[in-house]
Amino acid sequence: MISGATGAVAVILVALAKTHGVEYIFATVVLAGIIQVVAGLLRLGKFIRLVPHPVMFGFVNGLAIIIFLSQPDQFKAPDQAGVLQWMSGGPLLTMLGLVLLTMLIIWGLPRLTRAVPASLTAILVVASLVIGLNIDTRTVGDIASIKGGFPPFHIPQVPFALQTLQIIFPYALIMAGVGLIESLLTLNLIDEITETRGRGNKECVAQGTANMVSGLFSGMGGCAMIGQSLINISSGSRARLSGIVASVMLLVFIMFGAGLIEQLPMAALTGLMIMVAIGTFEWASFRMIGRMPLPDVLVGILVAAITVLLHNLALAVLIGVVISALVFAWENAKRIRPASTLMNRA
Repeated sequence: MISGATGAVAVILVALAKTHGVEYIFATVVLAGIIQVVAGLLRLGKFIRLVPHPVMFGFVNGLAIIIFLSQPDQFKAPDQAGVLQWMSGGPLLTMLGLVLLTMLIIWGLPRLTRAVPASLTAILVVASLVIGLNIDTRTVGDIASIKGGFPPFHIPQVPFALQTLQIIFPYALIMAGVGLIESLLTLNLIDEITETRGRGNKECVAQGTANMVSGLFSGMGGCAMIGQSLINISSGSRARLSGIVASVMLLVFIMFGAGLIEQLPMAALTGLMIMVAIGTFEWASFRMIGRMPLPDVLVGILVAAITVLLHNLALAVLIGVVISALVFAWENAKRIRPASTLMNRA
């Protein structure tokens, strides 16, 4: 899995940042890491197995829809007033052509050879065309700069008092829970794709340790990133070394290679994410609609809808698990019949 800062965690910390400042965020991240380590040591990671398959289907399909729906924004460009407007004419055709070329390479290259990752090849080919032919299209640098430096060691500047703990503990608890749920669900998904069995409790301890270190280096913490993890798996990765390489190279890009990364065309990344969305969606769930019980189908649709509408994966899964448990209890209750024994007395 590939881990990093995620939107699910960021949403939790926004309110705390507004009311108490960033130093409290760093303290919260450290405390959340401690909670996650404790959860792993207590072997609580095994409870993720209680998530039913209909909930997993809904979770994965909702995620795929979110990834897909976020891509049309790349076909917008700011006008003279800075307002985003839909592209038209030449820029639109150029964007569409580069996106389709990226998707074609990702789809077709694995049918020829798997010696090189199709996603990386597609990005390099499209980037080479854009740079070599001087094609006028949006690049990563047009959106934001990724240049940065190595963060220094920093102990959160908050009062070491009971009042501080009362402030940060609720946020830390929610952050720890959301991070573990999203990471363990990602682990389950990758296990199904690779036909392996991960160690949930080990991941809890690892994620908690990483968050503790992140908080001590002015980081916002995070958890497993589903989209990036799926890209990693689809590129042929099968070991944890890939996660280490990804993190080290990300650091290298930020510190030394920002100029190169900012030249990458957004069309290549858009095509890549569209293919990720297509590959993530559980198309088999359509074939199972007639075979699965109606309550399971409705649970899957509900989880997907909540995921898309609220962009809260953890909440969607939690609601799905609760409803599945209630449905299970109701179905078993209908099978209970009172039995009476007549005793004949002489």
